[in-house]
Amino acid sequence: MKIFKKTNFSYIFLIIFAFGLIVNYQSENQAQAAKTSLPLNQLQIFSEVYSKIKHNYVQDIDDKELFDNAIKGMLEGLDPHSTFLDEKDYKDLKIGTRGEFGGLGIEVTMEDGFVKVITPIDDTPAFNAGVKAGDLVIKIDDKSVQGLSLSQAVDLMRGKIGTAILLTIARDGEGEPLEIKIIRDTIKVKSVKYEIIDDYYAYIRISSFQNKTGNSLIKAISDLNKKSKGNIKGYVIDMRNNPGGVLGAAVDVSDAFIKGKKKLVFTKGKTQDAMHEFISNNSDLADGKPMVVLINGGSASASEIVAGALQDHKRAIIMGTQSFGKGSVQTILPITSRTAVKLTTARYYTPNGRSIQAKGITPDIIVKNLELKAQKDSKMIKESDLKGHLKNNDKKTDNKILVNKNRKLSEDYQLSEAINLLKGLNIISFNKN
Repeated sequence: MKIFKKTNFSYIFLIIFAFGLIVNYQSENQAQAAKTSLPLNQLQIFSEVYSKIKHNYVQDIDDKELFDNAIKGMLEGLDPHSTFLDEKDYKDLKIGTRGEFGGLGIEVTMEDGFVKVITPIDDTPAFNAGVKAGDLVIKIDDKSVQGLSLSQAVDLMRGKIGTAILLTIARDGEGEPLEIKIIRDTIKVKSVKYEIIDDYYAYIRISSFQNKTGNSLIKAISDLNKKSKGNIKGYVIDMRNNPGGVLGAAVDVSDAFIKGKKKLVFTKGKTQDAMHEFISNNSDLADGKPMVVLINGGSASASEIVAGALQDHKRAIIMGTQSFGKGSVQTILPITSRTAVKLTTARYYTPNGRSIQAKGITPDIIVKNLELKAQKDSKMIKESDLKGHLKNNDKKTDNKILVNKNRKLSEDYQLSEAINLLKGLNIISFNKN
């Protein structure tokens, strides 16, 4: 056959490569393998390129490195989220889903040849240094990221804990690039934080979705009810700048607030294994209290699943700005005990059948995050300024406590509006009763 009239090396390599593919196809699915024809012309080109690299490249290249790079290129050409996980990447992924890993603390993707920040993770070096959702990383130290793959750019950002990295960033509204210095550190993510603010309204911050996020949320709701002695009037669920994470955790969080056997999310893909439907377990831990969910452009993936489920079932009012729009599911498919493929295998849909991919969740109420500035104290004379004024003997009043209690509201316009909305819903409910 003509295609085999090349070097002996290419011929042998092609036969071995093709045989490996055939064996693999048959072991996975014999019926499918019978219908699949191998692209022999492309395999021949691949073998020729391999041969030329081995014989002509300026320096020797390890076969493992060469093939790993070939696999990475094949996967990263599919979409921004599919990739090959080598031993280090696979280990980092396992650690990350448990909530502790090393690095800068940013969730990233590729856009127009640059690394785009989906969101910085709360209380991480990147967050504290001032990196924002939507930033485009154009240089890492003195190296341009243009032309690099996402995995190559991520590798450059990784390094020993305690070492510094300089990111050059393009940001909307800024006339010229910004340089941000970040010290690498161990990233310990506490995915759920909570407190009672402003007269028995519960604030729950979900910064990411990890394996234990569902259990952490259940504990948070229980603790809030104990601290308030059962007097919680409503809930704000803050998922702004939440890049997502584990699908099962998103299902657990949605399930915590939806009563009855209702659809939470479903996925559709090419194979039967990619078809899933998740149903709630008939309990609302918030006991029907009014809810507002905060989202923004940094809310992606699992956080969009939760927002979509609560919106479709009219369980919560979604407030903020349009979410990121990552509506695809990535499955980790092990290759060996130490390597794996992260492959996009399905799209997910809200209970009403909406696809979020490249669109996102549209809030019920659009509220942009305005900067709030405290007003200066009035220069008008007050009773306390008058000579000989009567003192206030009420020892129970402590203005410092009130200031601390409402500081979060005074600094966060979207949260302040969410609390105001909950108050309005409570007034309406009270009048109905």
